[in-house]
Amino acid sequence: MLIGGRGAGKTRAGAEWVRAKALGEPPIGRVPARRIALVGQTIADVRSVMIEGVSGLLAIHGDADRPKFEPSKRLLTWPNGAVAQIFSADEPDGLRGPQFDAAWCDEVCKFRHANATWDMLQFGLRIGDHPQQVVTTTPRSTPLLKDILEDPGTVLSHARTDDNAANLSHSFLTSIRTRYGGSWLGRQELDGEILEDREDALWQRDWFDACRVRTADALRRIVVAVDPPVTSGAKSDACGIVVAGLGADGRAYVLDDRTRQGVRPLEWARAAIAAFHEHDADALVAEVNQGGELVETVMAQADASVPVRSVRATRGKWVRAEPVATLYAQGRVSHVGAFPELEDQLCDFGPNGLSDGRSPDRLDALVWCLTDLMRGANASPRVSSF
Repeated sequence: MLIGGRGAGKTRAGAEWVRAKALGEPPIGRVPARRIALVGQTIADVRSVMIEGVSGLLAIHGDADRPKFEPSKRLLTWPNGAVAQIFSADEPDGLRGPQFDAAWCDEVCKFRHANATWDMLQFGLRIGDHPQQVVTTTPRSTPLLKDILEDPGTVLSHARTDDNAANLSHSFLTSIRTRYGGSWLGRQELDGEILEDREDALWQRDWFDACRVRTADALRRIVVAVDPPVTSGAKSDACGIVVAGLGADGRAYVLDDRTRQGVRPLEWARAAIAAFHEHDADALVAEVNQGGELVETVMAQADASVPVRSVRATRGKWVRAEPVATLYAQGRVSHVGAFPELEDQLCDFGPNGLSDGRSPDRLDALVWCLTDLMRGANASPRVSSF
């Protein structure tokens, strides 16, 4: 397993491992692998990063041993007959049936169905004399990552972003060091540290894991909430977009995180409208503290038929978030799958906000969404005072 920061060369390392396995190169291969699984969050991730990326499988091979990629078949075939199939962690059952003697999983900490995907893969690693797998990921404190690290058969390598500085843009390194150096997010994303919850955070990770589900029960109402940024651009705050539903059992289910970073108003409005239609939502809630009439106008431009309810914050973020965090503590909110970026932000939110000073955009959208859903749902604690 290779744990590392952003740009630490994890993809290259994973691809080199697969290349050695497919070609039977020592010390990793010795005997060529016959069938290999390539697993990413989505099929697009596998193709754009693990296969066709700058450090992907096609790039690191010479002309004589480069595999043939057939996207329509989701298949790579090496000249020596070794074959790799590509799989999405969004579809764990796709790993039922096939069998392998090698596998590469990239960015497992962002898999929405991490445990189900990992379990199905383990059942398929059953051919050859010594089936092996490599995992490359920027770490998050997830149950699966902890289980893998505790496995006595795991060999761990670690790399920070700075360890690969010679191959990265100087302006990129300067920018991220300035903005994130020493912060909670920087330690995780740049230094590759596995960080536990902040002691003063409102949310705890085990709350998500205890109530996480793969599907939601019958939903009585679905809401999309939007927390718009003040400005647009690569360095601006993200536009928080979260979808949640109220179950017939009186519980809340977080269904989607469509948050968009660095886009113009009409783009995030369209993303919110798309989420509204795809989830067959009943209402769209948008905070208007920062944008006022602009928010309402841009939403109408995107789709005037969508019912938008404007909400305005009159109390601080911590006060508004406390009742929602209490619902989680009581086990009354389930995440349908995993939302790593959202969950990271919730667990990094303390009395003074996020540790790196950024705006808690995803958290704000979640709070608006669950507040609207649970209002009048006989919820205790009361969340209708926002």
